Amino acid sequence: MRRLVLIVLVVLALGATAAIAEEAQGGLRYSITVTKFENKAGWYGHFDIGNAWGTVLTDMLNQSGHFIVLGETDMRSAAMDEQDFAASGRTAGGKKAPVTGQMTPAQLLVKGAITHVQDGVKKGGGGIRIHGFKIGGKGGKGEINATIYIVDSTTGQVLASKSVVGTSKQKGLSLGYNTGSWGAAFGGEKNDNVGLAIQAACDEAVKFLVSQLPNLPWTGSVVLAKPGKIYVNRGSREGIQPGQMFTVGDVEVLRDPDTGEVLDESMTTIATIKADTVKEKISICSVVSGDGAAVEKGMTVHLP
Repeated sequence: MRRLVLIVLVVLALGATAAIAEEAQGGLRYSITVTKFENKAGWYGHFDIGNAWGTVLTDMLNQSGHFIVLGETDMRSAAMDEQDFAASGRTAGGKKAPVTGQMTPAQLLVKGAITHVQDGVKKGGGGIRIHGFKIGGKGGKGEINATIYIVDSTTGQVLASKSVVGTSKQKGLSLGYNTGSWGAAFGGEKNDNVGLAIQAACDEAVKFLVSQLPNLPWTGSVVLAKPGKIYVNRGSREGIQPGQMFTVGDVEVLRDPDTGEVLDESMTTIATIKADTVKEKISICSVVSGDGAAVEKGMTVHLP
C-alpha cells in the first residue's frame, strides 16, 4: 500500500511540474498581489475561506510563471513593519537587516468576493493513514462561486472582471495529506470538497488572468544610455529573453484638465532596440534602428 501511495504522489508531482513548465513559456510578466477576498456567502467552517482563497490563488499565480507574485497585503505590511523596526536603530543592523525603499510595487491588484458556497458532505467509512497520508472512501459535493477583479494599481481602475465557479465531487477512493489546517485537497476530513472547489475556482481564475495579459499595456524605462548600449529596467524576472525587440521614445501623457485623470499616452518613437544580455532585473540592449544617440535615461520602453 505504501508503494501505491508513493507511485501516485510521484505521478501527481510530475504532472503538476509539466503543466507549470508549459504555462511558464513565453510572455512578459507583471507584478501582482492578491488581497483578501470577502466572504459574502455566509459560509463558516473550521478554516477562514477568504484566507484559504488568497493562499491558493497566490500559490497558483506563482506556479503559472506568468507573474511576479508579491506577498499578500498582510505579508507586505509585516515586511514594512520589519523595515521600520530595523530603521529605528534598535536592531543589530548589518547586511542582513531589511532596508526601506526596495520593495517591489504591484502593477496589478487582484481582489474580489466569494458569493456562494455549497458544502454537501457525505462521510464515507473506512480509510487508512500512512505517515499522514490518507486513503479512504468519501462522498459529497463542494461548490464555490467568486467574482474577481483585476485593478490597475496606478489608476485604481478595474481592468477586467469575471465570475468563476469551482466544483468538486468525490466518490470512492480519495487520497490526501492530513495537515489539520484549512481542509483543502491536502487535508481535513469534513470540508475537503470545499477545499478542492476552491482550488478548481482559483485554477479558472488564473486562466482568466493570464488570458487578459495581451490586453494590458507593458512598459519599461531606460535606466542608462551609453554609446551602443541601452540599459532597460526589465529583465528575466519580467520574462524578457535575449533577442526580444522593443521601441523606445518620449511619451506625452494626455490628462483630463478637469479631473487630472490620464486619458491616453502618445509615444514618439526614437529607436528600436534589441535585448542582447538579460539579467534578472535589467536588460542590456543594442540599437537596431533609429537614432540611438538620442536615447536618454528615463525614456519609455514599449513592445513594438
